[in-house]
Amino acid sequence: MRASKAVVPAAGLGTRFLPATKAQPKEMLPVVDKPAIHYIAEEVIASGIDDLLIVTGRGKRAIEDHFDRSIELEHLLEGTGNPHLKELQDLLDRLQVFYVRQGRPLGLGHAIACAERHVAQENFAVLLPDDLYLADEPALCQLLRAAEELDAPVVAVREVPAQDVHRYGIIAPTAQSELREGVYRVQDMVEKPEVSEAPSRLGVVGRYVLPPSIFEHLRATPPGAGGEIQLTDALRALCRERPVYAVVVRGERYDIGEPLGLLRAQIAFALARPDLGEGVREMLRSLL
Repeated sequence: MRASKAVVPAAGLGTRFLPATKAQPKEMLPVVDKPAIHYIAEEVIASGIDDLLIVTGRGKRAIEDHFDRSIELEHLLEGTGNPHLKELQDLLDRLQVFYVRQGRPLGLGHAIACAERHVAQENFAVLLPDDLYLADEPALCQLLRAAEELDAPVVAVREVPAQDVHRYGIIAPTAQSELREGVYRVQDMVEKPEVSEAPSRLGVVGRYVLPPSIFEHLRATPPGAGGEIQLTDALRALCRERPVYAVVVRGERYDIGEPLGLLRAQIAFALARPDLGEGVREMLRSLL
């Protein structure tokens, strides 16, 4: 199954980053010299999708401003050869960005449900902005290829440490285990289980390719803990309706939903830059 649209839920409050997020969205926190959500947009384009819907909420206007033209800035820098401005202009030329507001903070499942009118009856990708990847092939591109080959919905997974199992949706693979290397048929999913109750250590890590029928399951999903609608519950229902697969994504993943993870990403992305890598290595050596 092919996907032609991407959805990024970005309505979270970012309380783990207070006071930095009191007046700016956590998705706009910089990773080196780009906002975190900018990397998500680049991954969408690099994966062959040019239609991006961002689900926002109150206080997220900076995201819309970032993915908009700034005539004053362009005029000021015109003729300077500033490469960063041209890079942003090229991105805006290649990507259509749309927005919808999640009026109430009712969880990830509810945020995805807000995309139904825009997605209509098409397959679509979901990228969680707290998960950034450094990979030779974009994480989403890997998932899209698997979804097309398997003609089925897919979710990205990684083996997570035992002490972190309670932070993830965990898949229960079928008894036959791997369909092929790094690909599992999903029998069930459990949201944030205790490690003693987890069916595996394969955690869902921020990338999905889904059919429009997921919206029916989201509408039928009752609120769970904290009054939130969980995407995991809708995916469990989808598994009973049709095959769903989990794909182990190649590359390094960085969870930037908490400060230490953001700091790791800052360092890793800087080290990967030809213009910054050696300077960062020297800086780190001087600090240790």
